[in-house]
Amino acid sequence: MQTIRRDLGDLAEAGLVDRVHGGAVPRAGTVNLGYEARRRMNAEAKAAIAVACAAAIPDNSSLILNLGTTTEAVAHALIHHSNITVVTNNMNVANILHANPGCEIMVAGGMLRRSDGGLVGELTTQFIEQFKVDYAIIGTSALDYDGDLLDFDLAEVRVSRAILRQSRQSFLVTDHSKLGRSAPARITSIADVDAVFIDQALPDDLMRRCEEWGTAVHVAPVHRDE
Repeated sequence: MQTIRRDLGDLAEAGLVDRVHGGAVPRAGTVNLGYEARRRMNAEAKAAIAVACAAAIPDNSSLILNLGTTTEAVAHALIHHSNITVVTNNMNVANILHANPGCEIMVAGGMLRRSDGGLVGELTTQFIEQFKVDYAIIGTSALDYDGDLLDFDLAEVRVSRAILRQSRQSFLVTDHSKLGRSAPARITSIADVDAVFIDQALPDDLMRRCEEWGTAVHVAPVHRDE
């Protein structure tokens, strides 16, 4: 078992597979993986990222969480926050935070994407534009080495851009497997977010760019017993 874990780790480092709870799946290319596969992928890393991000969110604040399994992990980490208002177009986030009596939840309208519980479309964008919140917490499907956040769905991209516009501070939560992936639609640049929460350090060139842009990078490493 220990040898298998090391082998999977080597394959992941080589970019051939992505680690998931209990094994690995082929590295995603230009096609998005199914929701369940994405939810299991790098679950420990997402949990560590979520804890670090939630620690930066004070009680008595308002925030928007968008689609993605990492933002859902953040929702779990916000369970014990008090007097917070969460606006979301993610049905899974709303269901998670339903367990927090100190959280007021505002759920966007729009077209329900049954594959992952996301709400997208013009109605969703219009709903988001009714708010001005303290924090935006967004995920991304891919992050290229120039620092661009990428996605597969243009309707989702429009909602994410609206979320960023309607926030005073913006946080990107993403695990390292998104680095170097490809997706056709651009959301924004890391230059336009205030902080990145990730489980491994960004490449040196991108780290230098973040320093120039004034984007903070918070690394929440996962310590696995191999």
